[in-house]
Amino acid sequence: MKIKGIDINYIDYGKKTGDPIIFLHGWGQNIEMMKPLADYFKDEYRIIIVDLPGFGKSDEPDFPWSIFDYRDAIKELLDKLNIKNPNLVGHSFGGKICLSYASVYNVKNLIVLGSPFKAETTKLSLKVKILKMLKKVPVLKRFEAFAKKRIGSSDYRNASPMMRQVLVKTVNLDISEEIKKIKCPTLIVWGDLDEAVPVEHAQELESLISDAGLVVLKGATHYAYLERVVQVASMIKNLLGGNNK
Repeated sequence: MKIKGIDINYIDYGKKTGDPIIFLHGWGQNIEMMKPLADYFKDEYRIIIVDLPGFGKSDEPDFPWSIFDYRDAIKELLDKLNIKNPNLVGHSFGGKICLSYASVYNVKNLIVLGSPFKAETTKLSLKVKILKMLKKVPVLKRFEAFAKKRIGSSDYRNASPMMRQVLVKTVNLDISEEIKKIKCPTLIVWGDLDEAVPVEHAQELESLISDAGLVVLKGATHYAYLERVVQVASMIKNLLGGNNK
């Protein structure tokens, strides 16, 4: 679909008459990395997973987008799909977009998974950290080949000039003040071994949102939603079931 002048790829499946859940992936990833979690909801909900611009089968932005540009692109996409009050699930970069979205647009329920929201203080590549974590976690080995292509250090070095500019904008943007405006029920899920975004950030994030609950999964990393996919899906279902009635 043409959004903000570029082609954005997405998949739309599940129960077409069900309440919609929108899934947004992390940096350097695509639809496939969110599908293992999204599939747990396909019998009851309408599932939409987006290839964020610059990743997967979506076009790159035609200028260096900020988080706010990504947010507004998602709003335009949902408007065209006639979705007014979505449930949002976002991992990492996708979670930062979801946080920004929920601060200005109507959202029924918000779920953020290891999502940064402050300016990065470390110079170590986030993608290098994530690749190292994938190698340490047995359940994620099936994603390793994908990760090497999508989030490995070579991918970082070979990123297009446009996406490098997008990355710089993203990691340097602090949206703490915007987050304080979020009013919808929010579930925050983090791994206590997350080396990409420290668990202390999760605790601060919880304090900024008026109706938020934090679950820290012991022994889980930045990819807690895949490592504990059944547990995370159950928590999300509980949130949606309690607030969608």
